[in-house]
Amino acid sequence: MTEKVKRNYLEINSLQDLKEGTKPSEDYSLSFIDPINFQLNKFFYKNIGKKHKWVDRLTWSEEKWINYVSAENVRTYVFKFKDDLVGFFELIYHLEKNETEIAYFGILEEYHNKKLGSYLLSEAIKKSFQNNTKRVWVHTCSLDHKNALNNYVSRGMKIFKTELLNI
Repeated sequence: MTEKVKRNYLEINSLQDLKEGTKPSEDYSLSFIDPINFQLNKFFYKNIGKKHKWVDRLTWSEEKWINYVSAENVRTYVFKFKDDLVGFFELIYHLEKNETEIAYFGILEEYHNKKLGSYLLSEAIKKSFQNNTKRVWVHTCSLDHKNALNNYVSRGMKIFKTELLNI
């Protein structure tokens, strides 16, 4: 059985266009994962992605995970409430094009509906504009969280491409 999925590609071309979300409290923190820890990426991918049919990396070997998160142009950030994991995002810097892709972005289910996504996405966009970046882009689809598309648009991102897929 096939399912129709709508995928939207969004972009923001200037940090001045960002409509920032507010930090919920000082109990929340964001940190760059250094040294790399592929287990954290894998944990978030599996736990956030299970409701949204993130499946392409489920078959990855440990070696493939390590190679991915070790790539010089990949950065992972982890969002925490005190010492508890809340969410993450992965950025892929495409230096030759002066652009950054927000490759994965999400919040664990127990932290949904707390207005954390707007702050986390704002931080992802700000981090993405480092390294002389001229464009930040992401794609989301109808399988993602019901507020995902609205969050991207509310932060100042614009849809530049839409496609329908049969999966």
